[in-house]
Amino acid sequence: MKTFFKILVIFIILGIFGYTLYYLWNKSKEKPVIYKTETPFITNIIKKTVATGSVVPRKEIDIKPVVSGIISALYVQEGQMVKKGDLIAKIRIIPNMINLNNAVSRVDQAKINLKEAKRNYDRQHELLVKGVIAQSDFDAVETKYSIAQEELQTARENLQLIKEGQIKKKGAPTNTLVRSTISGMVLDIPVEIGNQVIEANNFNAGTTIATVADMNDMIFKGKIDETEVGKIKVGMPLILTIGAIDNARFDAVLTKIAPKGVEENGAVQFEIQADVKLKKSDFIRSGYSANADIVLQRADSVLAVQEGLLLFEGDSTTYVEVETAPQVFKKQIIKTGLSDGINIQVLSGLKKGTKIKVPK
Repeated sequence: MKTFFKILVIFIILGIFGYTLYYLWNKSKEKPVIYKTETPFITNIIKKTVATGSVVPRKEIDIKPVVSGIISALYVQEGQMVKKGDLIAKIRIIPNMINLNNAVSRVDQAKINLKEAKRNYDRQHELLVKGVIAQSDFDAVETKYSIAQEELQTARENLQLIKEGQIKKKGAPTNTLVRSTISGMVLDIPVEIGNQVIEANNFNAGTTIATVADMNDMIFKGKIDETEVGKIKVGMPLILTIGAIDNARFDAVLTKIAPKGVEENGAVQFEIQADVKLKKSDFIRSGYSANADIVLQRADSVLAVQEGLLLFEGDSTTYVEVETAPQVFKKQIIKTGLSDGINIQVLSGLKKGTKIKVPK
């Protein structure tokens, strides 16, 4: 019995030792490497650079008054469409007291002069009728009387102009009514009824009453880095992507490249401008931020592979490893063309359907 147990223990020890050797041998054995493969495909290769900016109207006009005063009425609202000449606001004149006093004094003087001229005119007219004076003498008196009448009329108009900012003559324009100078949409009204406004003059830009823009004629204004500006030129097509409008792309044409750059955050940026092509149904709000993809080069419907599949030898040799048998690969030199940073055009060396080794 003791002999049986000894033999059993020896068999158990030998079994454990044998299993340990098998486990270590199996673990040390290298597994074969299985490489994934990709095939060439037909696609469009577009090489582009990106400029950031915003979409704004080409014509955006600030409407300013030609007289100073207080806003007494506003006739438009933001977002409203107006035509050239439409009424925007009305201004109530606050006259200067010194100028007002001088104008009143001038009217009083003109009345006195007219009264004196009228008295002299009536007297000389009676003498003319009686034949006491000649016609030529009366003509001089009549002229002075007409001048006095005109001076009084001018003085009254001047007083009215100072008090009301306008002359109440039939067909005479009024400066107190502010009208739109272009047709378009009212984008902003920065004033309210009761606000004081200042006229535009040589020393002051004046108070903006409203901003009007033609929303059917939009442009893209953006900036591009100095490393990319040498690759673009006027007339190049742009593809605009506006963040506020999902799944929408707009075509544009580059029309302006600034000749001078501006340093921003340590990099020199050049301003660019492009005409946006809009359909009648398109509406873009002023100031939308946008990214412009500037197409530098493109190749449509060409054979291409992923750039990550390429291998390089020396300075100019480009090759891939193609599968000749299952998991058997050989070196294949190829010639490449245009690249967009992800895919690259294959000019020669590969055919559609060829399996290419994906490098580890």
